[in-house]
Amino acid sequence: MQVSIIIPTYNEAENIAQLIGYLKNNSSELLLEIIVSDGVSGDDSLALAEREGAVALTSPEKGRAAQMNYGASVAKGDVLYFVHADTIPPKSYLADIKQAISNGYDMGRYLSKYNSKSWLLKMNAFLSRVDTFAGMGGDQTLFITKKLFAQMGGFDGNMKIMEEFEFCARARKQGKYKIIHKPVLISARKYDTNGWLKVQRANYTVVRMYQKGASQQDLAATYKKMLNYR
Repeated sequence: MQVSIIIPTYNEAENIAQLIGYLKNNSSELLLEIIVSDGVSGDDSLALAEREGAVALTSPEKGRAAQMNYGASVAKGDVLYFVHADTIPPKSYLADIKQAISNGYDMGRYLSKYNSKSWLLKMNAFLSRVDTFAGMGGDQTLFITKKLFAQMGGFDGNMKIMEEFEFCARARKQGKYKIIHKPVLISARKYDTNGWLKVQRANYTVVRMYQKGASQQDLAATYKKMLNYR
């Protein structure tokens, strides 16, 4: 088994070098490559990724779903591991993924932990232990066999928001899903900028709109209107 890590980026110069360095420092023979799929950043994200030894690519289409699909299309590993640029997996990430795959799982995620002392975010982290729709976002990272990913046709490239929720709900109907009970460290920057309550309101509003069939344009516009976030 070999793993291809895929990191979608857009203006992540602040985080990308540190993340790639961390992933490489905690790698093993299981790690085949780190692919950064960039959405035409206005900063040095791509140059920094290349300097750190990643396969640095500009995606033909901007948007996290399309960028992750593009990274997956060039990946050579038989397991894909999607990681957000502001998220740090456990040092044991490769061994954890290998064990899950060896135990018959086709895909899975970690628990959450935020780089914040806020008790509200500690509550969010605790709730990531529960297997719910809300826990299928990309912040917890996602590993999946390349076979299942291809079988599912990848992420819906037309989606600009909620793409990981949609994909996981769809893929779980075909593959066995594992929640690894170790936390990834997630940046609290969205909460620091907006406040916990404002973020929770925005998340709840957008999820309810999505469940009622709202368009991607309306979902993205609502989220952008409710939050000051990137």
